[in-house]
Amino acid sequence: MLIKSQKDFFSGLLFTTIGVVFGIGAKSYTIGTAARMGPGYFPLMLSVLLAGMGVLIMLSAILRRHRPLNGDPIGPWAWRPLFYILAANFAFGILLVGLPALGIPSFGLMVAIYALVLISGRAAFNASLKSSLILATVLAVGSYVVFIKSLGLVLPVWPSFLVG
Repeated sequence: MLIKSQKDFFSGLLFTTIGVVFGIGAKSYTIGTAARMGPGYFPLMLSVLLAGMGVLIMLSAILRRHRPLNGDPIGPWAWRPLFYILAANFAFGILLVGLPALGIPSFGLMVAIYALVLISGRAAFNASLKSSLILATVLAVGSYVVFIKSLGLVLPVWPSFLVG
């Protein structure tokens, strides 16, 4: 087996692995049928599609004809973007609902979205603070309209120490 594109092969392998792992996790919920979907139906279907897409990408990396052997080598890890994207997601989760075990109160959806965008914006070398603030404002307003007003989800919107 000759891999003609390392990037495609390993990204397909990653998609397949994630799809299989989430598919196994979705099996712990009630699946149901297409007519009466259970809580595990949608995650299972997404994981099957993701794994299938990963297999197709791996096959295309192997069966591709007009690429030199071992072309598109995998480069070094991009540590800075990886760190900031992961940190932004952790900060979002902690700020949204708080961390009572460590005494961190809930800061709500608005503060969590601003933190998410500003921290993840540091992952790019050319991101400006102005563009990050504009994006955070658009996402915060859009999230409030969609999740709180339209869907009626019960999420803390503002910091708990401000609204009681």
